[in-house]
Amino acid sequence: MKVDLGDLSAFVAVARAGGFREAARVTNGSASGLSDAVRRLETRLGVRLLNRTTRSVVPTEAGSSLLARLDPVLSEVDSALDVVNGFRDTPTGTLRLNVPMSAAKLVLPRILPPFFAAYPEIRVEVVGEESFVDVLAAGCDAGIRYDERLEQDMIAVPIGPRSQRLAAAASPAYLARHGRPRHPRELLGHACLKARFASGKPIDWFFEREGETVTIEPSGPLQVQVGSALDLMIDCAAGGAGIVFLFEDWLRPYMARGQLEPVLEEWWPSFSGPFLYYPGRRLLPAPLRAFVDFIKNNPWPEAAPAAGA
Repeated sequence: MKVDLGDLSAFVAVARAGGFREAARVTNGSASGLSDAVRRLETRLGVRLLNRTTRSVVPTEAGSSLLARLDPVLSEVDSALDVVNGFRDTPTGTLRLNVPMSAAKLVLPRILPPFFAAYPEIRVEVVGEESFVDVLAAGCDAGIRYDERLEQDMIAVPIGPRSQRLAAAASPAYLARHGRPRHPRELLGHACLKARFASGKPIDWFFEREGETVTIEPSGPLQVQVGSALDLMIDCAAGGAGIVFLFEDWLRPYMARGQLEPVLEEWWPSFSGPFLYYPGRRLLPAPLRAFVDFIKNNPWPEAAPAAGA
């Protein structure tokens, strides 16, 4: 039975993505083209591979079985074809990264411009995702996360600053009206602007000083989901709505402009910086291999200027 390799790839992309539109975004194709390819494959095989509804696309039992067998095979095909890329003077292709908002804001803006200058034929696609994901299942080559969220079977390479701090800050107007807290527990009497995970779980605030750790569950007028809405939270803090607790590098530009002032700075906790992670395998796609080599050969400066807001 002769089956088109492109149709098989289209089926895998749609099954991984859970829909034709999302698969089209990942593959830079069209939803209609992917739909036609899957329909041809189903006709050729004489069995339905995907159950389609208006809300989701889910593999059938036959589709799941086929996907389990195709995944490693197509990965090997991609790796084999990518070997040819190694004979080019300049690597080419697309690098897909799955990153949290903090990395998109504070790490990648410092790395990508010189990377593009060094590798002009590589395109980078960035997918924002706060939770830890299977990067291959998400259609990505690699991700950026912190060490407590990495799985043991992943290769992890340091990327970005090797030490970071969380910082509390408020506007001068807010502090003039409500006073400046001297101990983390005093934050319970202040308006605190909070973030929560996509699951809905609020993010606790924790502080450290001379071996003492204090964790609090603050309350306040605003709560946002971790992601792009964090900028709204900072702007509200700068406008006098309350106290914000976030990455120091994220808040530093506001402090430099006088829009925010440090709060409880002697209590700000430090933690290790992020890692680029990817599944361990013998042959890396050329764009990912180039990116890994680039960050290894261009370590983050020890004393880097704060990222722009």
